Order: sequence, then structure tokens, then C-alpha cells
Amino acid sequence: MFVGLYTIGKATPMNYTQYWKVAAHAELKAHGHSGFSKRRRTVLWFDLALTEFCAAWKGKLIISWPPPERAWMRRAHRNVFPIQAILEESELDAVMPNWDQIDLGWDELRILPNRWRLALSQWRAIYFIYDETDRKGYVGSAYGDENLLGRWLNYARSKHGGNKLLRERDPKNFRFTILQRVSPDMDAADVIRLEWTWVERLHTRSPFGLNDTKSVAALHQAVAGSSESAITTGNV
Repeated sequence: MFVGLYTIGKATPMNYTQYWKVAAHAELKAHGHSGFSKRRRTVLWFDLALTEFCAAWKGKLIISWPPPERAWMRRAHRNVFPIQAILEESELDAVMPNWDQIDLGWDELRILPNRWRLALSQWRAIYFIYDETDRKGYVGSAYGDENLLGRWLNYARSKHGGNKLLRERDPKNFRFTILQRVSPDMDAADVIRLEWTWVERLHTRSPFGLNDTKSVAALHQAVAGSSESAITTGNV
């Protein structure tokens, strides 16, 4: 399976003790990897840099490994790698959990697998942002372009999504979850009404939570306005 093409940078000698202090080597040893033995004085540690070459095929391209060695690496310019298969989805993408089991860190929003992105782009929802530093939370709703995906990618880019009280915080401490999924064709006013009920039930108004009091007041006004409009329309 193709994972990536790397350029080789500087090589640094590493002795036996240094080798086994590397966490990745210790993990491989637990799975049966023999690794560095004391029969050698040193091995070389190569600084590898991942290139963008065929990055879109990562986990999708199945290739043959040229003989005769079984080493984990090959120099690309010295070998031919016959293609065996091309998969529609990357085998390296994590299986997407049910919506009520999604729990993502801010840094994970930028690297969502394609199948996750597709699903999130179809979901309108009420979401929750939890700050692990002081355990305060923020309730928001997603119903615009690309629905939940669009909203969360906005946080990935801006760090705060335009929310006043989130601007003052480190997004690396945020956790993103979904409180409620709604119909993809639910009217925006109804989504906002649900958002309001979650703000009230979870008590996320400042200073106890991260929903700004003025914003909540505006939200309440919008909900009241939409309800009055609905009643008037119904009477007509």
C-alpha cells in the first residue's frame, strides 16, 4: 500500500541506547521487531521529509514491492512498482463513528478523512465545544453552506468561529461534539430554536459558559420573532 514518497535529508549515527529510547522503536519491538542489536556499534537515523508526490493516492494505491530485499523502504529512482489496485477510499482513513460518538480536537478538524467530510457536509446539527482547561462549554448550530462541515472548518481556520468568548482562548484545548442531529431540510429558524433550548438546558450563558450573554439575547429575540411570524402566518 502506498503511503508516501519521502526525500532523504541528513543522516545521524545512533548507538544502541539511543535507538531504543525512541518510542516508535519500542512499540515495534513489542510487536516482534528485532531492530538494532549490539552486534553493530551504530545505525543511521535519516531525517525524512514527506513530499506531496501522489499524496491523493495515500492508502488507495496498492503496489507490488520489488524483490529481492524485504526492507521497509525503497529508493524510488532505482525501482519499478507495478500497480495492483486503486481503491475508492483510503484504507488508512479511520472508520467514522456514529454521530453521537464523535469527539474531535481542534487540530483534528483540519485533517478530516474525505468520507467524514462528506457526511458532515450533509448534517445540520446542534454542536458543543468544550474547553478542557476550565470545563466551560459553548453551544452552536450549523445550517449554512456545507452544514456542520462548513461550520467546523471555519473553526479550524479562524480558531474561534467568530464567537467573542472563544477568541480569548487556546483552541488546542477545545473538544467538538454533536448534541443533536436534525433533518437536512429543517428550516434555519427551527435549528436556531433548538440551539436556544440547548443553551438553556446546559446553562452555557456566560459567566457559567462560553455563549456570550448579548449573543444569547439576540438568539432569543430571533427565536421569539420566528415563533410570532409562524403564529401570524397560521392565523392568516
